[in-house]
Amino acid sequence: MSPKRAIAAFVPHRHPLLARPKALAFAAGLISATGFAPLSLWPVTILCFALLILLVQTAPDHRAAFLRGWLFGVGHFAAGLNWIAHAFSFQDAMPHWFGYGAVLLLSLYLAIYPALATLIAWVAVRRLPPQKGLKGKAVGATAALSLLLAASWIGTEYLRATLFTGFAWNPLGVIWVPTSLAHAATIVGTYGLSGLAIVAAGAVQLAFSRRIRPALAMGAPLAALAALGLVWSLYSTSANAAKQGPEIRIVQPNIGQDVKYSPEFELANFAKLANLSGRPGTRGRLVFWPEAAIPAFLDMEPEWRDRLASLLGPQDLLLTGGEKVYFKQQQKDGYVSRVLAGARNSLWVLDPKSRLLGRYDKAHLVPYGEYLPMREILEPIGLSRLVPGDADFWPGPGARSLPLPAGTGRPPLKMGVQICYEIIFAGHVVDQANRPDFVFNPSNDAWFGSWGPPQHLAQARLRAIEEALPILRSTPTGISAVIDAEGRILDSLPLGTAGYIDALLPPSGGPTLFSHIGNWAALLLALALVALAVARRRASH
Repeated sequence: MSPKRAIAAFVPHRHPLLARPKALAFAAGLISATGFAPLSLWPVTILCFALLILLVQTAPDHRAAFLRGWLFGVGHFAAGLNWIAHAFSFQDAMPHWFGYGAVLLLSLYLAIYPALATLIAWVAVRRLPPQKGLKGKAVGATAALSLLLAASWIGTEYLRATLFTGFAWNPLGVIWVPTSLAHAATIVGTYGLSGLAIVAAGAVQLAFSRRIRPALAMGAPLAALAALGLVWSLYSTSANAAKQGPEIRIVQPNIGQDVKYSPEFELANFAKLANLSGRPGTRGRLVFWPEAAIPAFLDMEPEWRDRLASLLGPQDLLLTGGEKVYFKQQQKDGYVSRVLAGARNSLWVLDPKSRLLGRYDKAHLVPYGEYLPMREILEPIGLSRLVPGDADFWPGPGARSLPLPAGTGRPPLKMGVQICYEIIFAGHVVDQANRPDFVFNPSNDAWFGSWGPPQHLAQARLRAIEEALPILRSTPTGISAVIDAEGRILDSLPLGTAGYIDALLPPSGGPTLFSHIGNWAALLLALALVALAVARRRASH
């Protein structure tokens, strides 16, 4: 009997549910997004991916395998990224309804990556030697396809995060954040976790086919990696567990995007930030404000520096978002004028003497948000970037650690910074040559709707686990949080509330395996999955 007929005997591809595979693929992708925050229904996501495996397994040819993966991806991204439509409601230069079109267009593009993964897996499984026996063929086809799909998903998801500046939002592995398997990120990283999600889906697919022993065999490595990751995480953080960090205050002013850049609200907005910053005490504090918290150019406006410094005690430091601007000379009609050339989205370190001690410039900018690609083409047809202003932001040099001087009750520290969107790029958030004591993630999630902020927070938690570093988040409207080096939320402020968090800086952990080798860890896992798929088939051939 041919392998195709053997599979047909054990896979119910004639089931009424599979009568319309295209519609089923799209619906499964749509539902799979419920595994992401804020719903976090990760078992539902695993079930949907088990169905995807079945759809790919029963695809009659490579075109059908690609199309089913693409339709699954369209639903997956359209549901998971629905919050992007909300961002367009704050840009009057473009019609607000265009946000829904933007979500659809982005999903149509991003779906190419799952489609490539399903295509690669479909082709690769047919290059393997067939297993002996009718039963072996059916079980082997499911197991091998699951392993190969997991490997190809790792590769295509990494490409999604890299090509054309990358869009790494909602990697599949982030569904594991509420579970102990998230600690495996210390070993295989986020993209490796994504591959493990598909391995889990393959185990579920086998279990539903009543192949319990093969299902357990596929699921056992997941439990082992979860345990190993948890042990590694606990070990890396145990050395500094007893250390008491300095006092920190994280401010969330609840300043909405509709009033953030309005001149008439400038004084009221500053008053909120000032009141929530509190009165200084005897110990030196670190006071954290959100991304772009102030409408001033601190290196050019000493009166603003003095105003901020007046809020600080003699040992305090203020860490605040702001802009660094650059001008150029322009000659017109015989007159030379100075015009804005560009800007950087920055984080400034200010001391009580109004001195700027350091600056970090955001390196990974948001296309169409902080700069407009192909501006010469798109601007004449009415498109503009979402952040107000005519000049584009310029990227900074990348991850680096800023030194923070000692104060009363505060040792000298090194602070990593990742501004807003940057925190989603696994393997790019820390300067490993100058490892920081913590990472500050100032952000502006005010235009992210209700789904964007919890998804952003979940990805920040994964970075904390991967690097064994505490992460502090300050946002205008939420969700601000203190995250420890094991990815746990120690304290947070919900969406739409004004407030502050007083805490002690959580201790850092030692470098993890992922810290040492970065995203190569996921690539090694992908190669291991391919090798395992080949070995299983050859052993029974």
